[in-house]
Amino acid sequence: MTGKRGGKKKNTRQTGTDYEREAGRYLEQLGCEILVYNYRCRAGEIDIVAKDGDTIVFCEVKYRSDRRKGSPLDAVDVRKQRTIYRCAMFYLMEHRLHEVPCRFDVIGIEGTAVTHIKDAFTG
Repeated sequence: MTGKRGGKKKNTRQTGTDYEREAGRYLEQLGCEILVYNYRCRAGEIDIVAKDGDTIVFCEVKYRSDRRKGSPLDAVDVRKQRTIYRCAMFYLMEHRLHEVPCRFDVIGIEGTAVTHIKDAFTG
């Protein structure tokens, strides 16, 4: 991929995909099963839908190379949380999953450090 100035540069979508896969591997190491990456519906998108035992996990992944743009965890504001919640409801309806335990996690990747917040917010 070529940047605006002609140099080689990954686009931000590819960078996001790379770190979502890294977060997926991290979750798998914790014993989770990845059900889908980048679940899309009319309400928006969820980076990772996973299963942790009997619990469906809706996970948002944020990456920052450094703190110039703030903490990756701070990027999951109330507006983003609402979008993730709405997408989760679509996912549950679409897959006919009724009365299953769910949680919303956030994985922040800053440089090489991974921070995982389970139950980061509620619906």
